[in-house]
Amino acid sequence: MALLPVALLAVVALARLRPSRSWVLSAAEVGMVYLTLPWLWMILTPVKVPPDTVMTHWVPFNDLKNLFGTDQFWVQFGGNLGVFLALGALAPVRAAALASPWRLLALGAACSLIVEVLQRVFVSGRVFSVDDVLLNAVGCLLGGLVTYRWWRRAPRSRRRAPSAG
Repeated sequence: MALLPVALLAVVALARLRPSRSWVLSAAEVGMVYLTLPWLWMILTPVKVPPDTVMTHWVPFNDLKNLFGTDQFWVQFGGNLGVFLALGALAPVRAAALASPWRLLALGAACSLIVEVLQRVFVSGRVFSVDDVLLNAVGCLLGGLVTYRWWRRAPRSRRRAPSAG
C-alpha cells in the first residue's frame, strides 16, 4: 500500500508519454507489475525448512493431497491462485494477443514454471512443486475470466453485420 502513490504516478507518466495517451493501457501495465511483484518477492525469499524436507514434487496434486486437512492447505491453495491473478486479469487488456482463456492458462503456466525453476535453483529452502505451477496457471486464467467482459469485446470493424435474409 505504501507504493500505491508511486504506482499512480507511474500510470500518469506512462499515459503522458504515450502518443495515444491511453490511460487503460498504462493502468494495465502498471497494475500487472504492482499487483504481481509482491507475490514474486515473497516467493523468491529464502526460508528455512527441516533437513528431511522433500525439495521437489513431480506428481500432480500429490503435494496438495498431503496438505489437505492441515492449516497450510488454504494458505498454499489460495496463495498459489493469487500469484498471477493480476497478470491474467490485466494482460489481455494490455495485449489483444493474450485475449484467450487458453493463452492466459499458457501464460500463467510459463511464468510459473520460470518462477519455480528460479526459486529451486537460486533460493534456499524453496520447494519445486508441479502443484504450484498448476495453481498459478489456473490463477492467471481466473484473473482473465474476472475481466473477460473488458477484453473480449470485438472492435466494431470485426463484428459481422446482420444478414439480410
